[in-house]
Amino acid sequence: MEYFLKFLAIYFTCLFKFVAGPLLGAAAGYGLIEIIIVTLGGMMTSVLFVTYLGNWFKSHWTLNVNKKRFTKRKRRIVQVWQKFGVIGIAIATPIFLTPIGGTIIMVAFNVKRNKILSYMFFSGLAWVIIMGTSINWILTIPLFQKLFG
Repeated sequence: MEYFLKFLAIYFTCLFKFVAGPLLGAAAGYGLIEIIIVTLGGMMTSVLFVTYLGNWFKSHWTLNVNKKRFTKRKRRIVQVWQKFGVIGIAIATPIFLTPIGGTIIMVAFNVKRNKILSYMFFSGLAWVIIMGTSINWILTIPLFQKLFG
């Protein structure tokens, strides 16, 4: 039961922040496969939810907000989009954005659902493998074993 509750807590954290998955998974004593499953599961749940909800929201609601159209942040997002496209946003999402933020950007630029889901899946898989193995490797260093062991 305790294992399941830890797993759920990490899963729900990964819905909003990808980087927390490998860190909390390692802290919970999970192996690489468990870290991959919980982190990727949380990320892809929020990506799936936002992809379908975002398209529904765009088609059924119109927001008339009287704000500045182009802020520094929006300009930066457009520059990244123009320079790197869907793949660039997907690669940047797990580290610099949240899964929800990256998906909202892709939905706003009218990317097809299957592209959003596949690019985000493979990007998340690559990042969780890199981060999970790095954290596990760092924790095998004797200095860190003394500090955290």
